[in-house]
Amino acid sequence: MHPFLPSVLVAVFESYDKGSTGNPTTFEYEVEHLCNETVVCFLVSTQEGGTPPQAARWLMQWLEESSTDFRVGRKLLQNTQFAVFGAGNSAYAEDFNKVARQLHKDLIKLGAQPVLPCYQGDEDTESLAVQAQEWGQQLLDVLQPAAAPQDAADTHRSNTHLEVGNNGIDKAEADKAGSEGYATSDSESEPASEGDMEDLAGPVTSKKYSSTTDQQQQQPVGTVPQPKQMLNPALRAALTRQGYSLIGSHSGVKLCRWTKSMLRGRGGCYKHSFYGIESHRCMETTPSLACANKCVFCWRHHTNPVGREWRWQMDEPQAIVEGAIASHVRMVRSFSGAPGVQESRLQEGYQIRHCALSLVGEPIMYPRINELLDDLHSRDISSFLVTNAQFPNRIRHLGPVTQLYVSVDAATRDELKAIDRPLFSDFWERFRECLTLLRDKHQRTVYRLTLVKGWNMAEIANYAALLELGRPDFVEIKGVTYCGSSGGSKLTMQNVPFHDDVREFGKALCEEKGGAYGLACEHEHSCCILLARSDTFLIDGRWHTWIDYDRFQELVRAGEPFSTTDYMRPTPDWAVYDAPERGFDPQETRVRKIRNHGKALALPEA
Repeated sequence: MHPFLPSVLVAVFESYDKGSTGNPTTFEYEVEHLCNETVVCFLVSTQEGGTPPQAARWLMQWLEESSTDFRVGRKLLQNTQFAVFGAGNSAYAEDFNKVARQLHKDLIKLGAQPVLPCYQGDEDTESLAVQAQEWGQQLLDVLQPAAAPQDAADTHRSNTHLEVGNNGIDKAEADKAGSEGYATSDSESEPASEGDMEDLAGPVTSKKYSSTTDQQQQQPVGTVPQPKQMLNPALRAALTRQGYSLIGSHSGVKLCRWTKSMLRGRGGCYKHSFYGIESHRCMETTPSLACANKCVFCWRHHTNPVGREWRWQMDEPQAIVEGAIASHVRMVRSFSGAPGVQESRLQEGYQIRHCALSLVGEPIMYPRINELLDDLHSRDISSFLVTNAQFPNRIRHLGPVTQLYVSVDAATRDELKAIDRPLFSDFWERFRECLTLLRDKHQRTVYRLTLVKGWNMAEIANYAALLELGRPDFVEIKGVTYCGSSGGSKLTMQNVPFHDDVREFGKALCEEKGGAYGLACEHEHSCCILLARSDTFLIDGRWHTWIDYDRFQELVRAGEPFSTTDYMRPTPDWAVYDAPERGFDPQETRVRKIRNHGKALALPEA
């Protein structure tokens, strides 16, 4: 590359030769950093069927999703220029350079500026090497007039060349990329220049090749930039429309449907059946609306922020808890006088006993999560914390939790990537480390499996191997809930398993583990079952999955080490697996809604 050209990132994606002894590689560059590049050149081939090479699949998927994600916007890559060289064969008709053409379109949708039209190299007419040289000269002619002299450090950066092909990324180049702050990071702290996907694009700048935003330029010399708020006006409006009560700058609370149900005496959620939670006294909240994943089954339709580290303004733990309680009580009070609401339940609902930190986002991202948990416990409120297993250091230093959940959405690396769509490149290593850390936790631990038919229900042996990593006390297995179609998910009702499908999966997993786990509870209404460790919770033939919440609070206040067996209670007969009630509390009134989903989805008569 010419020493006086602006910084250029070059990515080469070659077709993988199945006859070779090597392995196909993936694009290891963090695609979220494209907004920090001034010029990006792509050389990409199209494989049979119009598909991208293995190395380019994640890039193509990310670009497709981002270009249709309303949170990202059309200015994500507004400061980036690009050029695409396609390597193909015109004999493939409509698939000729299909990947290159799609790449060119998606980049434009995200605001990137093409410096050349998409070049469609054709090996059927002339050597691709000759055509690539011709394209390269055109690129030089376009870029060279805008170039300006640079110092030695800038010259070093201008020659950056990231090449991804059959042999992967050259180590020297990867090391150089890492030193410049745009390669994969192994830590939970990412380069300061990186932002959330929806916030990556800054205002247009006056310099043609500058990647510095106006906000950075306006900072007075010598001052420390102040962190931004997590929620911008558009996100606040979207979450408010969905029924969230937003707290401060990064937290939220929402009234659960099971809270409403139990206020009417119509039964609680599966956590009532499994653990004895009083659903009408349970508050669902989160101290972090941001998440490091974009799961395909997320029922929030991806209207929350995403990110890999905390870089926003931070509210006080006490303020978050008090704001959540006030908002929750206000929403409960709004049901006063509503048809079917029992006055005794309403009065109990004002006295919160449980907190499910599982609303939306990743609550463990909040840096002061331990202080928030302590505040909850000081108010005699139990804590049920759910994490997506991408922040091992946070789990390592986490204080006592009534019950700690880890979402285990797949049993293999490829399936986890497809389902959770994580932002971290080392997501699998983080995931496994988080699971392993559960062994050191003295309080109750749970693997939560969300089954998606056609996606993650065929790897029983691999799930069993993951159980051995963390050896959790419980395994919750739940069928995915269909929440309608959206731009962030392609799931349909065909991906929703029946309760019997979930039961069969749980039975197979227990058999694979050789009896270490048993079928303890079920809640048919939620299409959910619970496996429990037989050596711990099956005492004299009776399951003990329920929680003595008063005892837990006593143990926390004592400040001495304690374990899960110190605060367990017997499970009532109606909640155990295979009971006639199928997990429905007989003290409640069962109301069955008549749903007309059409003949294709009609359930067989009982």
